[in-house]
Amino acid sequence: MAIRLYSYWRSSSAYRVRIALNLKGLEYETIPVSLAPGVAEHRQDEYRRVNPQMLVPFLEDGEVTIGQSMAILEYLEETYPQTRLLPVDEPLRSRVRAFCNMIACDIQPLNNLRVMQYIKTEFDADASGNWYTHWIHEGFRAAEALAGDGPYVFGDAPTLADAMLVPQVYNARRFDVPLGDFPKLIAAADACNKLEAFKKAAPEQQPDAA
Repeated sequence: MAIRLYSYWRSSSAYRVRIALNLKGLEYETIPVSLAPGVAEHRQDEYRRVNPQMLVPFLEDGEVTIGQSMAILEYLEETYPQTRLLPVDEPLRSRVRAFCNMIACDIQPLNNLRVMQYIKTEFDADASGNWYTHWIHEGFRAAEALAGDGPYVFGDAPTLADAMLVPQVYNARRFDVPLGDFPKLIAAADACNKLEAFKKAAPEQQPDAA
């Protein structure tokens, strides 16, 4: 059975998994699940039966079914090691993992769609301005310090760190977050976006792109 990825075109978590699948050269079928307000397919019973957490991404690979993007990325790395996205040697391997978790745990959860919608609904506040910028800058300051000298986040080949970074930079640019203080991160993201694996994973290239 082919790999199936339940995805939403603007989900940064799904975006990072698409990048990893492409970098590894894996064929997969995209199953669009709309998170758009007023549609919310992820909240409907049909998708709840697939993924009780009602989030994307969700991966099916034969009998294996996995939610949560970091778990999916670790699974892909362990199951399809032909193209490695985690360095073999320490301490670089742990540095890549730490970088990934800066984004997955400390930046993206505070700025994802459901958090921003909740802030607007419950507090009548727009989270796309100062709130969004604050958490991007908080996380990127540390990520900039951890990153290497390029051309990618940690050297001459893309790693999971790049798969995590590019969607976060995409979102920051979407919300007009000033990024001038993070030259290493922006240079790495721009280098990645010249590669076919990243181009194919871009939100605008997805079958459900609005």
